[in-house]
Amino acid sequence: MNSQPLAVATAPAPPPAPSLSRRALYQDVADRLRQQIFARELEPGAWIDEMKLAGQYGISRTPMREALKVLAVEGLVTMQPRRGAYVTEMSREDVAQVYHLLALLESDAAARAAASASEADRAELARLHERLEAQVRRREAFFATNEQFHSALLQAAGNRWAQQVVADLRQVMKLSRHHSLFKQGRLAQSLAEHRVLMQAILARDPAQAARAMQAHFDSGLEAAA
Repeated sequence: MNSQPLAVATAPAPPPAPSLSRRALYQDVADRLRQQIFARELEPGAWIDEMKLAGQYGISRTPMREALKVLAVEGLVTMQPRRGAYVTEMSREDVAQVYHLLALLESDAAARAAASASEADRAELARLHERLEAQVRRREAFFATNEQFHSALLQAAGNRWAQQVVADLRQVMKLSRHHSLFKQGRLAQSLAEHRVLMQAILARDPAQAARAMQAHFDSGLEAAA
């Protein structure tokens, strides 16, 4: 009797591990639209021609629409039924409301930073303040460093939720036609307000830091009016 080797059952080979998906196309489209909005290539209040932009980008309307939904959530785009998407236009009341929220959140952050920021965080804030001192006659550079300073202050305060909310609000503020730092003499005034704030933080005086930040936003809103 001839014996045949027994067949050994083998488990099926596992499917190949899925490769990490590339960044979705609509996210790249959202980035490009965001840049055009901030560069005023798409003006506040302007209707967004989806078909025209999709043709310029070489894409279908689907990723364009998904990108517009992202920007709508961020507040940069306003979707209107049966009319399409528009670049959000900031009224004076909108600006006042955003300033109010920023003042609340950043005054609290300033107090927290003054009370408990690490030495490394204090050193970073001091470094950025020195850059502001050197850039007071260079508007665009001052503007960029000012954003970095406020971001570093929020990080020093240690509330990541406040960081996210403030980042979103500051992004919407870029839609304003009347940004306060662009007014004549505002950079020097803003720098003076930063000096008071830095003195309070370095002195570990939370109450004074909060007052200084509130005054900073009050002056900014007045300049933006």
